Amino acid sequence: MILPGSAVRVKNVNDIYYGYQGLVQRVSSGLVAVLFEGGNWDKLITYRPSELELVDATAGRGKK
Repeated sequence: MILPGSAVRVKNVNDIYYGYQGLVQRVSSGLVAVLFEGGNWDKLITYRPSELELVDATAGRGKK
């Protein structure tokens, strides 16, 4: 389930942001607003949930 605060990746191969990972800002009216941050730019884009996949934000981090 995609909820605000979830890390997601764009899986729609026809989208210019295909493969990008972002953070869900809000879910409303069956759409998901995703924030992409990249150095000196931020972009908020709306997607259908079927165009996104959840990402394990903790993957690749070692235990401390």
